[in-house]
Amino acid sequence: MQFITEEQSAALFDHGVAYDAMIEALVTGCDDGTTHFPVVAAHGSDRANRFSIKAASTSDMAGLKVGSYWPGNFDRGLPRHNSLILLFDQQLGMIRYIIQGGRVNAYRTAAVDAIAVNLLARKNASTLAIFGAGHQAFYECEAISRMRKIKRILVVARRAEQAREMVARLSALGHAAEVAAPREACEAADIVVTSTGAREPLFDAAWIRPGTHVASMGSDAVGKQELPPGLFDRAELYCDHPEQARRIGEFQHARADHVLHPLGQVITGDVPGRVSDEQITVFDSSGLSIQDLVAARHIISRFERSTAEAAGG
Repeated sequence: MQFITEEQSAALFDHGVAYDAMIEALVTGCDDGTTHFPVVAAHGSDRANRFSIKAASTSDMAGLKVGSYWPGNFDRGLPRHNSLILLFDQQLGMIRYIIQGGRVNAYRTAAVDAIAVNLLARKNASTLAIFGAGHQAFYECEAISRMRKIKRILVVARRAEQAREMVARLSALGHAAEVAAPREACEAADIVVTSTGAREPLFDAAWIRPGTHVASMGSDAVGKQELPPGLFDRAELYCDHPEQARRIGEFQHARADHVLHPLGQVITGDVPGRVSDEQITVFDSSGLSIQDLVAARHIISRFERSTAEAAGG
């Protein structure tokens, strides 16, 4: 069994590697030979401490990811979110690789939304509204800025101090960022991304202009909700996996007659992406285990290559 630490995996994975890996994962996720198992949602002895188990298998991989959220870690100076990926040796039924992947998870989640932006947002999109100012929201801004020439980032958050901290962090990297109110942000944005733990809509559907691309990545459990369902009637709807999106993603709040398009099929050309500058597109990213398994495969490949090079040197 090979154990890859958080520090090692973070050194082997970045926005570029994640983008390529998630293109592969989204396409693989649409294959008939890929099985997505139901997500298990659980909690610790303290019910505020939560974790989920996502598992998948393909013709050559099988494994799972345990993603945890321990809110009290913030006061300890530790990450609240952590991830652990386990890959099986399919011949022996034993774990072959264990990968700590807190930062990997942030990169992979942001990469999926960046791919959606690249496929679905207008080419001239330049204003990004980000709802949420936590750990993942920062990675979302960075990844999306690689896809479009973002001239303005509007940060919307419940806590004013956290919003200001996010603006300062983005500004330090050269982004033109500012704190904004929900309506102001939506009405100005070409791209709206929600990265929260909300359980009710964060804005009014009427605030979204024609031509806007909207992405929800915070809805990944039953009862979570970030977007107004009325928006779905005005938009083309896309997701990472339709069945999971309806079960635990944002589209658990969609009507049964709303058609959901897998993003992997947009990549392959089997489903069209944006067809006009007036079209509203909505992408729901509930997070798939296959994304974690493919990320793990890329990390393992780079880890084994670097290990061999070090041994040869």
